[in-house]
Amino acid sequence: MIDKKHIGMKLPVYKATAEAGQLRFFAKSIGETNPIYIDESAARDAGHPGLPLPPTFLFSLEFQIPSNAWRDELGIVTSRILHGEESFNYHRMAYAGDTLQFETHIADIYDKKGGALSFVVRESRVTNQRGEHVADLRSILVHKNA
Repeated sequence: MIDKKHIGMKLPVYKATAEAGQLRFFAKSIGETNPIYIDESAARDAGHPGLPLPPTFLFSLEFQIPSNAWRDELGIVTSRILHGEESFNYHRMAYAGDTLQFETHIADIYDKKGGALSFVVRESRVTNQRGEHVADLRSILVHKNA
């Protein structure tokens, strides 16, 4: 089981830039057909300063955090994890070219199935390069214990 002492642990702050090519690729891969996510002219015509981030794109940026040291510290074995769930609470739009900062902490750890499964809840606050609050992310990782 994953030790609950890690609740509240802060992960290293992570910054990523949302690149237009990534946004277009992501939009196409999820089947997004709204042209504002693919065509900068369409985005501007709709009142946006550039390509907006497609829904759920922030999860893919957060997934690119370069260090998995926090997983090692918790005793998480990559081959034993499943994606449990994710949720997003948006406060403002983010656009191609924005540099987004992710401040993440372990919000909860709990067990099910008599300790056979541990659930690790991560919460992230995302701000843009101007310090504006863009979104709050919540994800649950499921770990099958030995």
